[in-house]
Amino acid sequence: MGIVKIDDELHGEVRKASSVMVRSINAQAEYWIKVGMLAEANPSMSFSDIMREQMELAEVDVRKAVGG
Repeated sequence: MGIVKIDDELHGEVRKASSVMVRSINAQAEYWIKVGMLAEANPSMSFSDIMREQMELAEVDVRKAVGG
């Protein structure tokens, strides 16, 4: 584990987003980093495509998760 220095304004936005997304500040930053890396590695994929693929890789059955 390391320390990442980010701008105070960006940290504030991460903090606000983390409360909406019910994640810790670190988990929110990690999520944004991972999604950003996946988006850069797969520029032709939409956000929805990336999330769908990640759910499939994790073997998440979204229908079961939402009661459908």
